[in-house]
Amino acid sequence: MPLKESFFNDVYEVASKIPYGRVTSYGAIAEYLGLRGSARMVGWAMNASHTGKNNVPAHRVVNRNGLLTGKHHFGGPKVMEQLLRSEGIKVKDDKVVKFEKLFWDPRESEQ
Repeated sequence: MPLKESFFNDVYEVASKIPYGRVTSYGAIAEYLGLRGSARMVGWAMNASHTGKNNVPAHRVVNRNGLLTGKHHFGGPKVMEQLLRSEGIKVKDDKVVKFEKLFWDPRESEQ
């Protein structure tokens, strides 16, 4: 399996563990995978997740400040926000409200 495909699959596996109604960040996933500083690579994986057959909850991955920076990859500028709202997550001005409270650390999945 090529490195890129393997990395993307690792990212998708972590993202698939994000609980309903919670969010995490690109950087938290990168750090969990031992690739601190590779948040942008995680973003690329999330952007590509819509083209595969994986059912990846990419809408639950935001930037380190809770901003919906990947919203343009969901087929419309409000789709990501609508998906989050459908899970009870409030969004204001493209930012998750109470981000710190809703933040899920991938290391929690190990406990």
